[in-house]
Amino acid sequence: MGFAIENLRDDAMKARVHVMLKNGVLDPQGEAVRHALGALGFDKVEGVRQGKVIDLELAEGATEADVTAMCEKLLANTVIESYSIEMQ
Repeated sequence: MGFAIENLRDDAMKARVHVMLKNGVLDPQGEAVRHALGALGFDKVEGVRQGKVIDLELAEGATEADVTAMCEKLLANTVIESYSIEMQ
C-alpha cells in the first residue's frame, strides 16, 4: 500500500522534503537508471541523479524549523545529501 501526500487529511499541515545526493557524490543508482534508459533507446539522457521525497503530516503548531531539525537528525545524511523543504 503506497502513501501519497494526497491521502493525508485535508486539514493537516503538510511538509514535503526532497533529499538528493550532493554534487560530486557518486550516484550509482542514477547511473544504473541512465544506462537502462539508454538500453531502452532513450539516448538523449546524459545524466540521472536519483533522490527521495518524504511527505510528512504535521501536528498543529509544527514549523519549518521543526522539519529542518528532522532532516538534520534523521531524514537526510547531511554529509553526502542535501535537502529542501516545501511547507504546504
